[in-house]
Amino acid sequence: MAEIQPVIEVCDLCKTYYMAGGLSQSVLKHISFTIYPGEFVAIMGHSGSGKSTLMNILGCLDRPTSGTYQLSGENVSDKDDEALAIVRGQKIGFVFQNFNLLMKRTIADNVSLPLIYQGVGDEERRQRAVEMLKKVGLEGYEDRLPSQISGGMQQRVAIARALINNPSIIFADEPTGNLDSKTSDEIMELFAKLNEHGITIVLVTHEDDVADYAKRMIKIMDGEKAYDGLRADYKENQGA
Repeated sequence: MAEIQPVIEVCDLCKTYYMAGGLSQSVLKHISFTIYPGEFVAIMGHSGSGKSTLMNILGCLDRPTSGTYQLSGENVSDKDDEALAIVRGQKIGFVFQNFNLLMKRTIADNVSLPLIYQGVGDEERRQRAVEMLKKVGLEGYEDRLPSQISGGMQQRVAIARALINNPSIIFADEPTGNLDSKTSDEIMELFAKLNEHGITIVLVTHEDDVADYAKRMIKIMDGEKAYDGLRADYKENQGA
């Protein structure tokens, strides 16, 4: 049987910001971990811990100062912006806290937006958008505007958009931050369902109840990896 290859492999990752006057700030310090296909991982940490910087690097929105990052077996540590954009389009789906929808375009147009950059024709874009909306429970909403649906539905649109390129991994950055608790649960249950179907999910959150949907947890503290293991074990050790 062939050995399962990691979808994410981070080794000795560091990120330092250099400022005027020779000053510098180390935001990430020698972080290493591996994530395999089908995992559901929560990256946690207080504000300023470095978790968002780590997410930006994992999502190919930024590059590390040193160390290596391999995504689906490809070293993306030192790629330029254009090359990183290609990687994002082929392998990554993003879900953000603020939905990032185009308010004057239909829901179907928003979902199919990533396909425009791949040169996919109008008819196929529409067909694939309809399929993705059905997957997130929004069948029949294709021609509405984002302003005509609730915040929870808008986040479902964002998830459908993230799925449309059949990415190997979805990165979700505080995806429930603008939602009430009931809607947050609905969105997280959708992520759990997608994960059950084999999609790898990496979630950045500071909320314990959101992190509970993930089986594994990586905790970042002052730019360093403070914990990497089962979420349930961490809670037990903390007396939760």
